[in-house]
Amino acid sequence: MKPAVVLASLLLSVTPAAFGHGGEDHGAPAPAVSQAVSPRAAAFSEEFEAVAVLDGRKLVLYLDRFASNEPVAGAKVEIEGGGLKGVAAESSPGVYAIDAAAMTLAKHPLTISIEAGDSADLLLATLDATPPQAAVAHVHGWSEWAIWLGAAALALAAGGLMAVRRRKNRKGIQ
Repeated sequence: MKPAVVLASLLLSVTPAAFGHGGEDHGAPAPAVSQAVSPRAAAFSEEFEAVAVLDGRKLVLYLDRFASNEPVAGAKVEIEGGGLKGVAAESSPGVYAIDAAAMTLAKHPLTISIEAGDSADLLLATLDATPPQAAVAHVHGWSEWAIWLGAAALALAAGGLMAVRRRKNRKGIQ
């Protein structure tokens, strides 16, 4: 087989791979999320499971039994951290709320003390109330082109080396 044919078939077999680059979509940008998700934190132990949600100017804590997922009613819930310190009031079975006007937009470690009947527990959670980061657009830089050009140069050099070795082998056979 002639070296030019080998080189051409090698280059043609590599070409389709040059167009696949990770499945990015370069069409219209995705629409912005229309529903904001409130900052939240979760903590659990063998006895209790708690989810704290920052809802405007109050921190709402949903408390249930870990094993059965039933709401814990009538518990004494103390919350400390992030500028908060106090007892949360029960608004419905398993739902407790405390004023959170003093909380800033940052990450806050929370300590949640729970006393319910014969059970008592201390839960630790981190409430991330930082504002969401803006999405960064993907930009193709010169380094991507440099990598592809380097790969093409290596392929051409490999093809040239094969052609030279093949030519030397043919001369040695005659």
